[in-house]
Amino acid sequence: MEGLELTAFQIISAVGTARSCYIEAIAKAKAGDYEAAQEHIKEGDENFALGHNAHAGLLQKEAKGENTVSLLILHAEDQLMSAEGFKIIAQEFIDVYQRLDALDK
Repeated sequence: MEGLELTAFQIISAVGTARSCYIEAIAKAKAGDYEAAQEHIKEGDENFALGHNAHAGLLQKEAKGENTVSLLILHAEDQLMSAEGFKIIAQEFIDVYQRLDALDK
């Protein structure tokens, strides 16, 4: 595997890991472990950046007139957007759990 396929799978792998980290952050926050939740957010952000950077490289190629569109790339972009949405949701859940914990004290 090389070229466009390799880049697509790099994006899918990186943002899939990011999404998993964000979901784990929610679980940690639910359990009241906010420090671990933030560590999972940080790890997710690092993986998301890897996928985002690979995607940016594809956009640069497209700007130069190189055709980079394929069904696999569309799937990679879908996964990228999904991971970004999960981060937003994870951060909101963490905030809600922290507020609920503060009310209990």
